[in-house]
Amino acid sequence: MASFPAVLQSEWTKIRSVRSTIWTLALTFLVTLGLGALLSLLTNKNFQEFAGDRRTPFDATGTAFSGIILGELAIIVFGVLAIGNEYSSGMIRVSLAAVPQRGTLLTGKAVVLGALALAVSLVTAFVTFFVGQSLLGGHSTTIGSPHVLRAVFGAALYLTMLCLFAAGVTAMLHNQTLALGVLVPFFFLLSPILSAVPKVKTLARYFPDYAGSRMLLVYEQSGQPYGPWSGFFICLGWTLAALVGGALVLKNRDA
Repeated sequence: MASFPAVLQSEWTKIRSVRSTIWTLALTFLVTLGLGALLSLLTNKNFQEFAGDRRTPFDATGTAFSGIILGELAIIVFGVLAIGNEYSSGMIRVSLAAVPQRGTLLTGKAVVLGALALAVSLVTAFVTFFVGQSLLGGHSTTIGSPHVLRAVFGAALYLTMLCLFAAGVTAMLHNQTLALGVLVPFFFLLSPILSAVPKVKTLARYFPDYAGSRMLLVYEQSGQPYGPWSGFFICLGWTLAALVGGALVLKNRDA
């Protein structure tokens, strides 16, 4: 029986030896920072047009994180590839032969993925915030302003949970192509559409992407069903459900 530290070492070796997973993490940083910086600069140059007649204060933090929607895509692809590469190559059988305890194997994968995603997400969130504020000029905020630090950490936790959610779904489907075919349309097509349909938008507000976006809020908005902390627990619930589902499928289904 393989020890848990050995499983962690093995999973870390697998991830860092595959270029596609490293590139998707790099893209998470680059696209979140790049788009956020661009929109922060444009907002500063055209503040009256972008800000308009607001009932709530201008959210400088949210502006800096405008690019996180593309960061979501990159971190989802990372989570899918980190799990799905073994299924597409058939190496999952070798992994299961080395670690017959399937729950231990998936837990090791989740720990390594979560730690790596959290580290990259924290760097991404803080660098994106400070660069965005520097480009917003006189319209910027500070990390010590009320709720700002919580929102920055919220952005990092949201990206991390998306990665683990994608990993759990991939473990359930046993196929990275199918997982991408489900997750990408769900987050970038189905969820936004359902959020705009009156009869189902209440349900869509409890999807993981909407719940996660609440975690980035600095100012509470009227008419919203819940705030940042509720969004965190809802997103966490989706993440845990996906990982538990992946563990059950891995335990009861042949590789």
